[in-house]
Amino acid sequence: NTVFQSYALFPFLSVFDNVAFGLRYAKTTKAELRTRVSSALELVSMTSFASRRPGQLSGGQQQRIALARALVLNPKVLLLDEPLGALDAKLRRSLKVELKALQERVGITFLYVTHDQEEALTMSDRLAVMNAGQIAQIGTPRDVYEEPADAYVADFLGAANLMEVSVSSAGSPATVKIGDSVLTSTHVCPAAAGETAHAVIRPERVKVESHGSAGPNRVPALVDRLVFLGPATQVMLRLATGASLQALQQNDGEPLDLAQGTPVHAYLPADALRVLAGASVPVAASAAVEAPLAS
Repeated sequence: NTVFQSYALFPFLSVFDNVAFGLRYAKTTKAELRTRVSSALELVSMTSFASRRPGQLSGGQQQRIALARALVLNPKVLLLDEPLGALDAKLRRSLKVELKALQERVGITFLYVTHDQEEALTMSDRLAVMNAGQIAQIGTPRDVYEEPADAYVADFLGAANLMEVSVSSAGSPATVKIGDSVLTSTHVCPAAAGETAHAVIRPERVKVESHGSAGPNRVPALVDRLVFLGPATQVMLRLATGASLQALQQNDGEPLDLAQGTPVHAYLPADALRVLAGASVPVAASAAVEAPLAS
């Protein structure tokens, strides 16, 4: 069964009859039909709306009815085709948590197709990133996000700092050079010494320190731009090599003593820095399918 992005409810039928439509087509008895429809509406907390028409419901309520209509037939697999795409951001945040909880209750495999990466990471048990019709990587959200298989996955999923580096040693730990700075990574390096590769680190792992900070894995940089995001501030840095670097600083109440043009040092922890083989960064496809939510 499928839950559509556009709800696809029958506007001339009541909520009860919309949910019951598939059961009537299957020639279910009236007693069983009433029982199963009532259970499905209770599952999505819409029992009190059974007599209303879709036009009398909000977008979130219509999506619940579309979900109940699909679940009432007890499918083995439920395909959700960007089901929250037509909703506003606040409603999407609340409904995706409810959908995850609902999937755990009913125990049905949800195959959830989305281009919203936050939805993919939040809701899935197993997440797939596809490139040109092929699965580039599949695994748990944490594995795919923190251990990308290649530069495509790293660049596509979430924000990532990809820096072209020269591999000095491919052992464990591996060492690479970006400009005059030497960086160490505790992870296995797939490239050989002397080769060009890409180092990747997520913005939330980059620490912005005062200029002149001593210690390993620190590179000099200038603050290029500050972007206030609410709970965090995005700090855009420019390295001496001309490469750009993003850092995400949590707004925890401490003043952020930074401005455009401020010289700083960026600390790239060795355990957060990964080296990926390949000298070129692939262009992420404009359309991709991610995030199967499996039972």
